[in-house]
Amino acid sequence: MTSKADAPPTSHFWEHTIGGGHATLALRADWQAQLKQTHDDLGMRHVRFHGILGDDMGTLVSEGSELFYSFFNTDQIFDFLLSIGMKPLVELSFMPSILASGDKTAFHYHANVTPPKDYAQWAVLIRKLVSHWVNRYVLSEVRQWFFEVWNEPNLTVFGGDKQSDYFKLYRYTAEAIKGVDKRLKVGGPATAENAWIDDFLTFCKTNDLSADFVSTHHYPTDAFGKPGDDTVTQLADSTRSILREQAREVRKKAGTLPLYYTEWCTSSNPRDAMHDDPYAAAFIVKTILEANGLVQGYSYWTFSDIFEENYFPSIPFQGGFGLLNIHGIAKPAYRAFQLLHELGAEMLPVEGKHKTVDAWFVRGDQHSTLVLTNFALPEVARFD
Repeated sequence: MTSKADAPPTSHFWEHTIGGGHATLALRADWQAQLKQTHDDLGMRHVRFHGILGDDMGTLVSEGSELFYSFFNTDQIFDFLLSIGMKPLVELSFMPSILASGDKTAFHYHANVTPPKDYAQWAVLIRKLVSHWVNRYVLSEVRQWFFEVWNEPNLTVFGGDKQSDYFKLYRYTAEAIKGVDKRLKVGGPATAENAWIDDFLTFCKTNDLSADFVSTHHYPTDAFGKPGDDTVTQLADSTRSILREQAREVRKKAGTLPLYYTEWCTSSNPRDAMHDDPYAAAFIVKTILEANGLVQGYSYWTFSDIFEENYFPSIPFQGGFGLLNIHGIAKPAYRAFQLLHELGAEMLPVEGKHKTVDAWFVRGDQHSTLVLTNFALPEVARFD
């Protein structure tokens, strides 16, 4: 029998952050209602979304040669988050067009993904924005937030896959944030597929730059199959615990730094029936419990199908990333997080092995829970 002292804490790291799509959606009443429900039911503490610096947020605009900084929309969002007991994990993206070095964009809302033409002006924007938040919400509050620089810079779609561009952006951003207060938390590289971790940490060490945490993303469909293949084909060369295997490697690279996966999901395909199926629930529970002890945060992408990277379907169930559909109906994935939320804080080892069934024994102050999952990859027959 394992003693209480031997039982590793779970800390509910999966409740640290939840994905939220696109910044302007956070101004919608239905998005806000679903986020509050997610916080209340599932215990989510932070939310992360793209595009807080995009033109559609009006954060930086110009009239002639004069720049105007407007933080009204960001304030509306953050006021709401704090009012429901949540905090932002601030993804600093994308490039205001007035600062952009090019016209390359992503998504239907035309998020500019090019580097700044003037890094000093980018630093001014970051310093003004963070200083504004410190003045509005007080320093002790903002010290509890996380500032993540950009989104998936290793992918061509988000910036051209040039490390040198991203590292320069990170340097100017981190210095601007730390210039406001040295205890504010900034990190990266916010990459897809667990990329650039070693190079990022080496760059920060070599240039005496702060990296308060490591962030990256992974999906079980990453780098499997050929581009354009369906999810089942992409998973054909995968393993049942592929994300745990990857997290273990990244954990070693991160050393003593906190490690946050700021995106993961059942698959990276934006319209995938698996997101809506019972399959997702088994995958979520297994993946999260296998990540215990490896990460400090594990942010599922996303809490809602109120989501518009490509287009905004009106069909109630259309394979969107969300735990809730567009009408707020809970999917099996949402129910999985509800079960996880009720778990205690001590996980004890369970002996035995089965092809598709896994077991965890989790002890709490008032009760203990035996968690069983029956998860198989799509091409493997499930155990009945």
